[in-house]
Amino acid sequence: MELAVRIPGQRLDLLLRANLPGHSRSFLQKLIADQRVVVNGQPSKASYRVRAGDRIVVTIPPPVPPVAQPEDIPLQVLYEDDDVVVLNKPAGLVVHPAAGNQTGTLVNALVHRYRGQLAGIGGVERPGIVHRLDKGTSGCLVVARTDAAHQSLVNQFRARTVRKVYRAVCGGKFARPTGRIETTIGRSMHDRKKMAAGAPRGRTAVTDYQVLRQFAEYALVELTIHTGRTHQIRVHMAHVGHPVVGDPVYGKSASASRALSISVARPLLHAYKLGFQHPRTGEWVEFTAPVPAEMEQLCPI
Repeated sequence: MELAVRIPGQRLDLLLRANLPGHSRSFLQKLIADQRVVVNGQPSKASYRVRAGDRIVVTIPPPVPPVAQPEDIPLQVLYEDDDVVVLNKPAGLVVHPAAGNQTGTLVNALVHRYRGQLAGIGGVERPGIVHRLDKGTSGCLVVARTDAAHQSLVNQFRARTVRKVYRAVCGGKFARPTGRIETTIGRSMHDRKKMAAGAPRGRTAVTDYQVLRQFAEYALVELTIHTGRTHQIRVHMAHVGHPVVGDPVYGKSASASRALSISVARPLLHAYKLGFQHPRTGEWVEFTAPVPAEMEQLCPI
């Protein structure tokens, strides 16, 4: 595969990320390290600054079969066909294997249910995975069953055409029933394990909110995110003084509202709706995951 230089002076690794959005950063770095990225006939480093007229050839190895072990973990399937699967992920389920979570993940369940019928483009530990939800977040998640579907969905997420609507229980009384939160979000300068709004090297993050019902100490809020930053809703709601109830990380931040008299086991955040163009038909499809019982009991509508 030959890539064109559109921005002279751009780093080689950034050019790869821009032209190959369906691959993870670690996958692209490995391509460079394995000398599968050749510039003008010679292997190059990630830091190389490309120039107009450079001939950049990338050799992508064929997908490696998933190595995650199949596990018979129940899945709530909202929709499935030969191209995609839409799931209602339960809170507490990690999406893919990683350090400390090599088993018992959504990927292990997917490998068991769809043996050999998941997109391999995501790598051996993330077959079919297009996007993620935090461990404590429940709700809609789409999985690709073919490489073509994976590429289409990644492109849609990248272009911000996917509709992502969440519901959350947030602390405090809202002064306004609707609003938009627009900041940058990046790695916290004080705690590298956390994200922070207004981070100097952060990326733009946009969240719209609507209060569906206000209670004495908290509110049921519907949120539409127009970007997909790490922990975006949790960071944004804590930033404006209305942290997600049950959030052990951002709910205790300095910007959090006063302590609540209720206690829950996980952040009450749920991916309520997910809409996208079907990769094969181009038809707009939208799915809704029922709100979990603990949220309904706390915030009956």
